[in-house]
Amino acid sequence: MSPCLTRETLHGPRCAGVDEAGRGPLAGPVVAAAVVLDSGCYPQGLNDSKLLTPARRAALLEMLRDCAEIGVGVASVEEVDHLNIYWATMLAMERAVAALKRAPRHVLVDGNRSPKWSHATTTVVGGDALCLSIAAASIVAKVTRDRMMAELAADHPGYGWATNQGYATREHYAGLARHGATAHHRYSFEPVAAAMRSAAA
Repeated sequence: MSPCLTRETLHGPRCAGVDEAGRGPLAGPVVAAAVVLDSGCYPQGLNDSKLLTPARRAALLEMLRDCAEIGVGVASVEEVDHLNIYWATMLAMERAVAALKRAPRHVLVDGNRSPKWSHATTTVVGGDALCLSIAAASIVAKVTRDRMMAELAADHPGYGWATNQGYATREHYAGLARHGATAHHRYSFEPVAAAMRSAAA
């Protein structure tokens, strides 16, 4: 099954899809995106970002910039550690919707929880595979965050962030063991805390 515009059409014009990237990594921010598609002009091939190659995601992002309204929201590592990852994700979603040029009439959020905001909202489990606007948001969030992690990797070599995006890979664990944690690590995540305890022992 491919994503479609059925739910967007049901809720009328200016229906935004929202998704996030970066809940699970040990390092880096969490990024959310909100996308309002033009039903008469959107790129073909939109799908769950996890099912697309990096090159295809990047190409679709460029096409979306030409024909869709996009908002991006970021919650920092400090906010992840202070609020916890759930509330930091909600904050990133709030910021993404607020970054749209105009407030949406309805919001479709991937998953089963949404921020506590005033927007009319429908949560959609597996929404990135069902709703085109959520699929588009998943692509925007994923590409944006991946590029942020590649930039951080240039300043912090040894963790493999350019390829693992801060996730808990063997290379990342090896980097933590050799170099310890950076300012971009999530200290509230147990693997990072464990690495810090080990370094202090």
